[in-house]
Amino acid sequence: MAPEGKQPTADTDEATRRIYAAHDLFAETVSLFHRLKVVTEEIHHFGELSGGMRGVLRNLDAAPATVPQLARMRPVSRQHIQLIVNDLKDKELVELVDNPAHQRSRLVQLTAAGTRYLKAMNRKEGELLAELGIDIPAADMERAARTLRAVRELFEGERWRRVVAD
Repeated sequence: MAPEGKQPTADTDEATRRIYAAHDLFAETVSLFHRLKVVTEEIHHFGELSGGMRGVLRNLDAAPATVPQLARMRPVSRQHIQLIVNDLKDKELVELVDNPAHQRSRLVQLTAAGTRYLKAMNRKEGELLAELGIDIPAADMERAARTLRAVRELFEGERWRRVVAD
């Protein structure tokens, strides 16, 4: 999806080629995001947990976090994450614990049931991906992940804030 429907030519300079490539990367990323939402719902058969709930469980697998921290990871509003956390708490998959770093902002952490649910979810996804048989070399996927991470970090960084502030 190059700018204005154009395609780079052999004599296109590197800076312009990067812009074309960025447009293509962004378009494919959006398409993949939407496809993965469908795939996830197909895997979990529109289960009792929404995609947002499953995502928050995954975020909490690394370490407990506050609601504002979880919101920054997504990025969505704190209020949206609070609703998700409340639902997960009602299902006894997360609990709120005291936060030694902040008196008012409690930490959200997985319960034992939440950990079991997340492990089962990951196992099911892994089994289906193994059955699918991904024919893309691991090194290519690792490179793609590094590229997407670098682009995301670029848009989360100070350079981006300066560009949009002008």
